Amino acid sequence: FIQIDTYLSICCCNNEFQSTTFNKRRLQRHIEDDNELERDGFCQNPFFECLVAEVPEEHKSKEGFTVVGYALYFYTYSTWRGRSVYLEDLFVMPEFRGNGIGKGLLCKVAEVGRKKECVRLQLSVLDWNKPSRDFYAAKGAQDLTVSEGWHFIRFDGQNLDNLANEAPKD
Repeated sequence: FIQIDTYLSICCCNNEFQSTTFNKRRLQRHIEDDNELERDGFCQNPFFECLVAEVPEEHKSKEGFTVVGYALYFYTYSTWRGRSVYLEDLFVMPEFRGNGIGKGLLCKVAEVGRKKECVRLQLSVLDWNKPSRDFYAAKGAQDLTVSEGWHFIRFDGQNLDNLANEAPKD
């Protein structure tokens, strides 16, 4: 009973996406301006793509929302393997979990990636999030932390600024 569609088609016909589905309560600590989402997703070279899951009006959430989940992803490239799709966030409202919505979104991202000739789908899961790790493992995902010893590294904030300031000048 769900419909999975692109961010664009839902956003154009339904303001719910910006106000609720991206689960503003969750994202607010990261993205404070709705315009930032629109700018980054709808520029000439978008930084992300997004699928949303919408239920019929008669199955809407307790808060009255019909858009109940999303998968935000982007493309990357591996010098070893080629084109890849990276799943940045998969979210389904708690009251709708266990109904196949997350699986549907994940499978749709995989389908989108395959259509663009991606050779793999990558994502990160926090160590404490065992339900999500189990969910992905049940679908065939490999935990590279265990099997290959990969570490996820990040520069942000002042560390990113410091690194950028050390770049060779033209």
